[in-house]
Amino acid sequence: MRQPQVNVNINQPATPQQPMVPPQQTPIRQSSLRTKRSLLKYVLLGIVTLGVYDIWQMSEVGTTLNLIATRRDGRRTMHYCLMFFLIGWLTFGVGWLVWYHKLSGRIGDEQAARGLPVTVTAATYWLWNVLGSLIIVGPFVYTYKLLHAMNDLCSDCNVRG
Repeated sequence: MRQPQVNVNINQPATPQQPMVPPQQTPIRQSSLRTKRSLLKYVLLGIVTLGVYDIWQMSEVGTTLNLIATRRDGRRTMHYCLMFFLIGWLTFGVGWLVWYHKLSGRIGDEQAARGLPVTVTAATYWLWNVLGSLIIVGPFVYTYKLLHAMNDLCSDCNVRG
């Protein structure tokens, strides 16, 4: 009886090689996006810090939206500090209107793309923040909707990437 020949090469590892598997697409910084934005904290800390917290919060919203949505839509939202300290003043306030309009529209587009209920759009900005300022509480309603829409987007991104 003849035994089968086994080719042994001492240069190869003894364990069988795993086939090359393409890496899985991992979520963006999983479980690291903030999901606890609230209107009460926004208003109270904005008063205590003389508006510094509000500037930081809106900067964080823009940066987070860029992190979440740029892969899908290829656009970037201008950093809020640049808009607040330079562009808004140079354009006599028009820059703020354009920035919030684009931010709100982009949040609504991202909510729709992720299959979430669309709660913030450019129309939300114009109706609640601009026209709603006539009834005084409108900007608060808009800010509440904006912060909670970002919470929802961040929660979804933390889970699904």
